[in-house]
Amino acid sequence: MAAPLGLTMGEPAGIGGDIALKAWMERGAADLPPFVLLDDPDRIRVLATRLGLDVPLAVIGEDGLDRVADLFADALPILPVALPAPVSYGKPDPANGSAVIAAIDRAVALSNEGKLSGVVTNPIQKSALYACGFRWPGHTEYLAHLAGLPDDGTVMLLEGGGLRVVLATIHVAVKDVAEYLTSDAILHVARVTNEALKRDFGIASPRLAVAALNPHAGENGAMGREEIEIIAPAVAVLKRDGIDATGPFPADTLFHAGARARYDAVVCMYHDQGLIPLKTLDFDTGVNITLGLPFVRTSPDHGTALSLAGTGTANASSLIAALHAAARIAARRQKSVCHE
Repeated sequence: MAAPLGLTMGEPAGIGGDIALKAWMERGAADLPPFVLLDDPDRIRVLATRLGLDVPLAVIGEDGLDRVADLFADALPILPVALPAPVSYGKPDPANGSAVIAAIDRAVALSNEGKLSGVVTNPIQKSALYACGFRWPGHTEYLAHLAGLPDDGTVMLLEGGGLRVVLATIHVAVKDVAEYLTSDAILHVARVTNEALKRDFGIASPRLAVAALNPHAGENGAMGREEIEIIAPAVAVLKRDGIDATGPFPADTLFHAGARARYDAVVCMYHDQGLIPLKTLDFDTGVNITLGLPFVRTSPDHGTALSLAGTGTANASSLIAALHAAARIAARRQKSVCHE
């Protein structure tokens, strides 16, 4: 029997607990893969009562992980991670930052040991973690650190609405994108994506479309030379290396239905270039998938939604999609290992 997925608590004052409870409530209709929640059982009991959800809890230790699949039908399995401070909905407390990080650390360690098949992370509140000494830019960089990789060693893939996008630059101001954009960055993102599409998505011959940065792909340099000097040379190297990469294509004609049929993923030059079309196509069930890690990691494609915490109005659809994505990737990796 496959190992269960591990779902981390995320920011306790956010909607992570709400959507974890809602996802479990929809386990039958959504055909959810079994998961164990790494969280504080007392907080989850209080939250379930507040939301009016009848969710029995099965508190287990690491020696009970092999029973999660059997427990899951009748109770939400929880691997305890104690919170040092009381939770106030919508108001993150840096005092709980150590528990948020402990849940991530433990899930990754258990995944590396084969006791979990993958890690699904609820959203964190970075400002609260920074206040307690967290020194990484975000979740993804910290996971890269746990895997012994540099901060930029992984690639963030967003999937939803039949579209997959990866980003050559991520959290960079628009006015600074051209400064940060390099051929090496494009090559790294494209190569990691190409291998992940083969291993984790079962695509034997991935097709990558590479977006331009400027309108009309720069109009032969009239509206910018990044396509000529940075992007096109990277595409040429990828082709030389046997990767099916094409572009650079003007972004305004790259995301309609006909265009999407011609590629498996788009290498986008900056954050909103990829996220606007993806969230327009599928706002509720987008998934964040980290490529390049030795363990499986997915996450809902949204934040902590502090204003919705504890209200019962948070939508669990993206978390449900993230759980399904993690299970699919884990199954493909396991199948690949069995065939080696």
